Formats: sequence, structure tokens, C-alpha cells
Amino acid sequence: MADEIFAIELKGITKTFGSVVANDNIHLTVKHGEILALLGENGSGKTTLMNMLSGIYHPDGGSITVRGNEVFINSPKDAFALGIGMIHQHFKLVDVLSASENIVMGTRAQKRQGKAALSAEITEISRKFGLQIDPGKKIYNMSVSEKQTVEILKVLYRGADILILDEPTAVLTPQETEKLFSILRRMKAEGCAVIIITHKLNEVLAISDRVTILRKGKSVGTVATVETDAKKLTELMVGRPVELLIDRPDTSKAPSLLEVVHLTVKNEEGYDALRDVAFDLAGGEILGVAGVAGSGQKELCEAIAGLAKIEKGAILFNKESIAGKTPAEIIKSGISMSFIPEDRLGMGLVASMDITHNMLLKSYKTGKPFILDRKPARALAEHLVKRLAINTPDIGTPVRQLSGGNVQKVLLGREIESNPSLLITAYPVRGLDINSSYTIYDLLNEQKRKGVGILFIGEDLDVLLELCDRIMVLCHGEVTGIVEAKKATKEQIGLMMAGERQRGEVGNSA
Repeated sequence: MADEIFAIELKGITKTFGSVVANDNIHLTVKHGEILALLGENGSGKTTLMNMLSGIYHPDGGSITVRGNEVFINSPKDAFALGIGMIHQHFKLVDVLSASENIVMGTRAQKRQGKAALSAEITEISRKFGLQIDPGKKIYNMSVSEKQTVEILKVLYRGADILILDEPTAVLTPQETEKLFSILRRMKAEGCAVIIITHKLNEVLAISDRVTILRKGKSVGTVATVETDAKKLTELMVGRPVELLIDRPDTSKAPSLLEVVHLTVKNEEGYDALRDVAFDLAGGEILGVAGVAGSGQKELCEAIAGLAKIEKGAILFNKESIAGKTPAEIIKSGISMSFIPEDRLGMGLVASMDITHNMLLKSYKTGKPFILDRKPARALAEHLVKRLAINTPDIGTPVRQLSGGNVQKVLLGREIESNPSLLITAYPVRGLDINSSYTIYDLLNEQKRKGVGILFIGEDLDVLLELCDRIMVLCHGEVTGIVEAKKATKEQIGLMMAGERQRGEVGNSA
């Protein structure tokens, strides 16, 4: 209908940061009683666009209309006054305060309302929208999904009926995700307008009524969810057809390459990040590691790579102990190991160096003192730019000037080209477009066929189930199960991610 009044209508929204055009003439509408999915690859402009609705940024061009009236949103306070609330990917809660204290923080009710009245009001809002929370519970005692519930209650308490959720399922188990979707459907039934920012196709198809797709800062279309599928959405996201199949080649059973025995590692605060972890990894195998964020994945990678102190236990590579050895000592002992960390520029690459010199970092110690042969590094840099379609002006460009996805390609390409026997990779496709992600999966399978043992830390359970041979699940630093990927289900892994131990684990010989 031409005269339909939308909850939100964006017309020609443009936002630039220096020479970078984050949003380019974007049009978007969302109705009351509707869930709109905002779909796009990392860097497509989704969060920037929503940050303008929530008052964090101000558009350089275009107009924002709320309930038929053009508005100017200059701060989050302005957004709340218009009934717009945004739940960010990284929660903004005070750990030492209770749920109710966080919910009313910054509002007038913080001073004038007693605890009993406040608790009753929060309980009533919770009942209306199907939320479950103990108002008196401290944030530091809550699970991730409970913290997210508090964030949702914060915006509902302030009277928001237009809600924006930025990658809300990034750290949830499948069971917690379904619970969140039930809440969103309840909000829709109560007449709320809901925008969910995501790049997960299965979630888009499960929860939304319509989908607006962004690509490289532009809106390329809006479609009714019932009239589309994953293949069509992928083509709109990347601009070309993409085959959404991940190969899992069968390789001959090789001897155990890596054995981790009763490993305990403490985190920076002195608490156990890993507790009595045991598993093995064979050559020619991809062992996936699943778990909500902060379950010990980082410490596991760093302990094996010689970057974290081990409190107890052993790490054996071809039956030889490497526990307590530094990365240099591991290399000196003749072990060819590659580690692709989550922190790409902090640990993996030097941001101020160009691609060529970052190639040299892997091998410069093998050369003669004060003499570096740059020719092989230049050749490798040019090879990787071509093979991985790294978007860069030239190989002399500092890596800090590359996008996150291209930085990841530089790091992954360098590590794979060093011909490792053991490859440890943490979230290797985070920030990559779909086409590049599938290129990475192919590269990992290529290494698998060569007999390389691969430890794959992942966050997308669908990918873990398709790519890996076995999946180990971590919860609060402990192994809750190791299962064969081809026999496992997302629900089963989700329960283990939440702490339920798997009975009769398959394939855990450590």
C-alpha cells in the first residue's frame, strides 16, 4: 500500500568514514508486528546502518521516518524517546549489579521506585513477552542467554517497541537460539517491529518475515522469506551463484599425531581456563572444537602452540613431549606446526608490515644473519594474492590497510604454505565472504588429504558438522563430549555446549 505507515522507513541513507562508504543510498522499511532480517556479509554495512537508527552515528545523507514522521536521531537517548532500542552483540551490563539494577540504570525509576515495585514491574514485562529472569540475580552469576534476556528487558522497560538485535545468536547454543526466537515471535505478536542483524542463512529463514540484503554498503533487494531459499539469498549477498556444499574427504586412518593428556591451564585471572582436557588428533583428520565463547578455546590453542603456561598434564606430538616448550623450541625440535590465532593482527601478523614482509616472519630465522632473501617471500605473496583473491592494491601494502577478511587470507595462506604437519586454526573464516569461506574449507581439506592433522576452532555448528571428522565440545574449560560429526546433531552438540556430558563418547582415545 502506497499510504502504509511503517514503524521505520529509511530513504537514501548514506554514511562515510573518510574515503570509505559504509552505507550508500540505502532504502529499508519495517512494519509493526514484523520481523525483518538484515542480511549481509561482514563489512556490508549492517551494523553501521542500525547504529544510525540507535543514535550512535548520524547519517551524512538521506532521511529517517518513524511511524510516519521524519526524525533526527542524534543520540541513544533520542532513539529511546522514539521507542527504538538496540541490543548490541557485546552486552553493556555491570557484572556486580543485579538484573533489576541493570534494567533501570539511567532511568528515573532508579531513584523513585522501591525494590518490590520494581521487581513486580519487571516480572510483568517478562510475563508479557515470555521472558524468564530472576530480577535479583547478579550478572556475574548468569549464563550468556540470561544476560541477553536482561539486555532485552532493558529496552522493553524503557518503552521500546522497535527492537534491533545485532548478531544475537553469535554466542548461544542451538537450544538458547530457539528460546530467543520464541521470544521474538512473542514480541511480533504484541505488535513490536523487530530487526535482526545476521549473516546466518538458516536463522533468516527460520525467524524472519522479510529479508533486506546488503552488499558492499548498498541495499540489493528486499524479499519475502517464504518466497526465497538459502541459495537465492547467497546469490544476492555475494552477487553470483555459490555452491553451498562442504566436502569431507575420507582419508586413510593415520597414527595419532597429537595427544593431549589431562591438560589444565589457568587464564590471566588465575582461574582454570582448561581443566583435565584429554583428546587425540590423527594425521589426515579435522577435529572440530565447539563451545560458547570463552569456554577455553583460546587457551587450548595457545597451550599447544607453546604460548600459554601449562599447570598440569602433557602434550605429545608423535609421542614426544612439547609441553612447556616455547614456539622457537618447538620449531627447533623439527616439529612443523602452524597456528592461526583468533587475534590476527595482534598475534599473527605485524600490522605495519606489507604482505611480503609478513611472509618473511615465518622463515627469517633460517636465513643468514643480516641477510634476508626477499625473492621467495615476494613470490609467495604474489601467489597467495592470486590464489586466495586477496583484495589489495599491491603486495607492498601494509596489512593494516586491508579489510579483516583479507588480513585473514594473508595469515591463513602463509601458514598453509609452510607445509605443516599440525595446523591449529581459530575461527578461520570469521569476516570472510561466503565464496572466500568455501575456498578456505577447500584449502583445509587439501591439507587433510596431505596427512596434516587439523584442529579447527569454529562457531558455526553447521560448518563443524559438515567439515570435521570429529567434534570435541568444551564447556567452562572441560570436555563434555567428543562425537563423530557425521552421526551427531546440532541439538546434541548444543546440550554439550550447555554442560550436559555425552555418554559413550565416540572416538576419544586420549
